[in-house]
Amino acid sequence: MALSRDEVEYIAKLARLALDDAALMCYQEQLSKILDYATSLQTVATEDISPAAIIHPLHNVLRDDVPTETLERDATLKNSPVSQNSCFVVPSLRP
Repeated sequence: MALSRDEVEYIAKLARLALDDAALMCYQEQLSKILDYATSLQTVATEDISPAAIIHPLHNVLRDDVPTETLERDATLKNSPVSQNSCFVVPSLRP
């Protein structure tokens, strides 16, 4: 499915991208190939395949939550460039 230049310009506008002519041509070719591949996937025979939401067995990849020793407050604050009243001082997000 070949995309037109206008379609690529429209997609770039939606993505708020300013593309020059060379980039437009490049994306036109790449996006067209992606759509052609997606179209070819629709021809794969899947009638005999049962639907599955999960194809891999589920397992927990996290470690057990076991209490351990923690750093002392003073040792932790030594890693901070700025601290005040036993707390980290971080820059404000407000302008």
